[in-house]
Amino acid sequence: MTPINENAPVKAKESIQIDADPEKVWNILSDINNWDKWNSDIKYAKLNGELKAGTTFNWNNGGNKIKSTLHTVTPFKEIGWSGKAFGSFAIHNFTLSNVNGKTELLIEESMEGLLMRLFRGFMQNTLEDGINKWLTQIKEVVEKT
Repeated sequence: MTPINENAPVKAKESIQIDADPEKVWNILSDINNWDKWNSDIKYAKLNGELKAGTTFNWNNGGNKIKSTLHTVTPFKEIGWSGKAFGSFAIHNFTLSNVNGKTELLIEESMEGLLMRLFRGFMQNTLEDGINKWLTQIKEVVEKT
């Protein structure tokens, strides 16, 4: 797993417990082409090939067009990518852990670049809100199916 940049001006780590096994969470989380079906911030997402490290995907998150590259794909355990968007470079990681028959899903993300330094407070709040929304929505869809 490519670690996030701990020295980035904007970074966040949040986790949630989901009442399902990691395989079920993985199946929804790793289905990039269908993120827009359950994540209200994502307008489209398209994986450009196989689900493996080095594959790119294009997506629109919160009105921002992003091209990301998967850096880590370990089925049922972790998936991560990096990409450039709105004048920044981001590293985003998901880690799945089995905790007493439930899944703990951890998101870590760092964002760096001039705009991140200039608008640090705003971007920090935006990132934290986005991560919490992502966690809440994936928990809801996984536990409902």
